[in-house]
Amino acid sequence: MREGNDEKFLIITQHAGNFFKLAEGLSDKNANEIIWADSVTAAQAAAAGSIDLIIIDEKVEGQSCMDIAKDMIRVNAMANLALVSSLSPEEFHEASEGLGIMAQLPLNPDEKNAELLLNALTALL
Repeated sequence: MREGNDEKFLIITQHAGNFFKLAEGLSDKNANEIIWADSVTAAQAAAAGSIDLIIIDEKVEGQSCMDIAKDMIRVNAMANLALVSSLSPEEFHEASEGLGIMAQLPLNPDEKNAELLLNALTALL
């Protein structure tokens, strides 16, 4: 984490409204920066910079979150990843094995999910 507890989060989605509660929770108590990307190309450009956590919607531009995660790892191997997925925890673990995914998020993540992400990120960094 950066000095002063100000992390940078990249949210990749074409449905930003589903992530407003999560974004509020991520930036509520800290001076965290939220970067929004509604395309894989925009996400790749943003991820090339200094990003602490990349949050990927279940599908963006017809691509699965797992495929996008693989792209993001190639662009920025140091960023942590959290994916939105409707898979069961077991199916998600199987599908994401080896990708180093930090967390699975529900389809409409909220402030509670933000708190869990912030705690997990603090433990990792």
